[in-house]
Amino acid sequence: MTMDIRLATLTVAGAAVLFACQALAETPVASADFKCADGKSIAATFYASSVTLKLSDGRGMTVPQAMSASGARYANKDETFVFWNKGDTAFVTEGKDGKETYSGCVAAK
Repeated sequence: MTMDIRLATLTVAGAAVLFACQALAETPVASADFKCADGKSIAATFYASSVTLKLSDGRGMTVPQAMSASGARYANKDETFVFWNKGDTAFVTEGKDGKETYSGCVAAK
């Protein structure tokens, strides 16, 4: 084999391994649909260290897990978006003032 073919083979093999590892790391551990006050809703897919959210206002995001004394807390880096979850309830706070923008959320059964 020429050097170019070997390099191409290694590149393809490496990409396949990387893709497989990412797929395993991104396996959901749970999901829930929350119905909130004011007709709002949150679809949440939970992963080992993050949550992917689809909000009823059309936004979608993945937020890393953050420190919490009770329940699960997920926050962006500057904590201007925080998703809180405990049992079958959840809420979202946003902005520097931590205004609750999604409240009274309960998982649909």
